[in-house]
Amino acid sequence: MYPLTALTNLSTTVINMALESNQPISFEFFPPKTAEGRDKLLAVTSKLGKVNPAYFSVTFGAGGSTQQGTIDTVLDIQQQGFSAAPHLSCVGSTKENIRQILANYQSQGIDRIVALRGDIPSGTLDAGEFRYANELVGFIREETGDHFHLEVAAYPEIHPQANNAQTDLANFKQKVEAGANSAITQYFFNFEAYVRFVEDCDKMGLTVPIVPGIMPITNYSQLARFSDMCGSEIPRWIAKRLEGFADDRESIKAFGTDVVSELCQSLLDYGCPGLHFYSMNQAESSLAICRNLGVEGA
Repeated sequence: MYPLTALTNLSTTVINMALESNQPISFEFFPPKTAEGRDKLLAVTSKLGKVNPAYFSVTFGAGGSTQQGTIDTVLDIQQQGFSAAPHLSCVGSTKENIRQILANYQSQGIDRIVALRGDIPSGTLDAGEFRYANELVGFIREETGDHFHLEVAAYPEIHPQANNAQTDLANFKQKVEAGANSAITQYFFNFEAYVRFVEDCDKMGLTVPIVPGIMPITNYSQLARFSDMCGSEIPRWIAKRLEGFADDRESIKAFGTDVVSELCQSLLDYGCPGLHFYSMNQAESSLAICRNLGVEGA
């Protein structure tokens, strides 16, 4: 284990390593809202598919606001020959509603789900029959046995609504004990935060794979806004570099590729069980990082 350091010219150097077969790559999409967006995402899927990802995941709107968009996107991905996993949030839903969704997923040949608590839709007073993600995981297991591979969320820098790190770890433990197969983390830029989280889980006897969530850096103002909402820390040295680039988007992308590529190398060297890219429905930045990692097809 070693600290993440700043590289300045990584984009001109391919990292002398390749992912092991037990370190698969996956990508996350959000459902497009227009026909044009759908066509664009089909093209992005084709480009990212060249690196042979284990699967693509598709987000699920709060309270089911994009439920149909999620399943439509998942089916599009499957028709292109790739595995796809819908995100399924439970707050605001009933057991019968979730039961119907699960039956639909099974009938469509879907065998992987990212199971999440989700946010209560604005203006909704009734939180539904589920309070926490562990309850959703347990319900899926009760209804479908081991049919689905269940991913859950993990937070190396602590969930923004958690009282403290110990409470957050206890919540994660409940999800694993309810039947989760593996976890995807919120994105982060502090390598040490991931290592400490994994080691804390090991001490608790939690041995499920914890896959780092990777956020390419392409737009500083957008990244700062997302990070503020989800509790991900942007290290000061990264933030100040990005601020200095102002509106020079090419410099932001080049620097971001350098930083995130090195983070990924550190994670892979540490032995992380894969990488999950928050693609933002774009191919270029994720593929640039994959090329730096020597990923075949990038």
